[in-house]
Amino acid sequence: MKTFQVKQKLLSLGGKFTIADNLGIPTYQVEGSFLKIPKTFTITDMKGQQVSRIEKKTISFLPQFKVKLADGNCFTIKKSWTFFKSRYQIEGLGIDVKGNVWDLSFNLQKDGQQIASIRQDLWHLTSTYTVEIYDEAYSDLVISLVIAIDYVKEQEASQASSSSV
Repeated sequence: MKTFQVKQKLLSLGGKFTIADNLGIPTYQVEGSFLKIPKTFTITDMKGQQVSRIEKKTISFLPQFKVKLADGNCFTIKKSWTFFKSRYQIEGLGIDVKGNVWDLSFNLQKDGQQIASIRQDLWHLTSTYTVEIYDEAYSDLVISLVIAIDYVKEQEASQASSSSV
């Protein structure tokens, strides 16, 4: 089992931060584009090798995000049309998501076996998550999924605050 702390910096214009394991050893580097359309995030390991790329689809009625892993696998996060609570679909992942994805308290399962657990730590100024990965072969995928979901949540929060003004 491998545990990671995903913690963004409070003021990071492009969205650049490091993800460390439970021993505090930097493992991943996340860098978001600054003033670029479409908004993208690139995740690399500490050797500089690209792990994944997250890109927001620019022209769509509802938000969509495509995640492409370095091994060639892709999945898409799409917002569904609902009146009350936000709901999203994760397509092309081949993994079952159990729990409340948008409150970031959920588990990932493949073929009935739990491969990861994601929990948002609520008592921080920045987005902070504890990610436990039970099968390390899924580390890149799980970290990419958490970054994509966090970006979706950040977009929704900024849209909600700007529309309430």
